[in-house]
Amino acid sequence: MASDLDQRVDGSSRGGKPRGSRWLVEWGLVLLVAFGLAVGLRTFVIQTYSIPSGSMIPTLQIGDRILVDKLSYHLHAVHRGDVVVFATPPEEIKVLMVNDLVKRVIGLPGETISSGPRGEVFINGKLIKQSWLTANARNDPGPPIRTQKIPAGEVFVMGDNRGSSDDSRFIGPVSESLIVGRAVLGFWPLSHIHLL
Repeated sequence: MASDLDQRVDGSSRGGKPRGSRWLVEWGLVLLVAFGLAVGLRTFVIQTYSIPSGSMIPTLQIGDRILVDKLSYHLHAVHRGDVVVFATPPEEIKVLMVNDLVKRVIGLPGETISSGPRGEVFINGKLIKQSWLTANARNDPGPPIRTQKIPAGEVFVMGDNRGSSDDSRFIGPVSESLIVGRAVLGFWPLSHIHLL
C-alpha cells in the first residue's frame, strides 16, 4: 500500500512511466487525430475558397470567402441554381489563369439551352426564372447563348454578373467530373455572411 502511494506522490504511474511523458503521449495522440480529421474533412467533406473575380457580383464580391460542400453531389445530382466551384477545364487554364472557378448552374445534362434578345434564358424552349439576377445583370446580359444541347454528364454555368463573366458561353458546358462542390455559405467578411 505504501509503495503505491509513494509511486503516485513521486509522479509515476503504475507502469513506471512518469506522468509527464504520459501526458505528452496523450496530447500528441489528440493532436494527431485532430490533424487527421481536419485533413479528411478538407479533402472529402468541406473546404473554403476565395472569390478571385467579379463574375458573381452581387452574390459574391471579390475577396469574399465561401464554404464549399464537397460531399453533397456524391449523394444527389446537381440542381439548377446551385452555385458551384469547379476546376478550370485544362484547355482554359492558360487563358483564365485560375485553377478553380465559381459560377451558377443554369442548364442540366440533356437540356437544350438558348437565350433571348435581353439575356433571357430558355431551357427546352421555356423561359426560366432567374431570381438571383439583379437589374444590372438584366441590363447588361453579355453575349448570347448559342442554342445547344448540353451533353450528358455536363452542365451549363454562368456568372451572376452576366456582362463580366467567362462562363459556358465561352468555355462551353463543364463536365460534372470537374465540379469540386456546392457553395453553401459566404462567411467572410462577416458583414457579408449569407447562405448561397
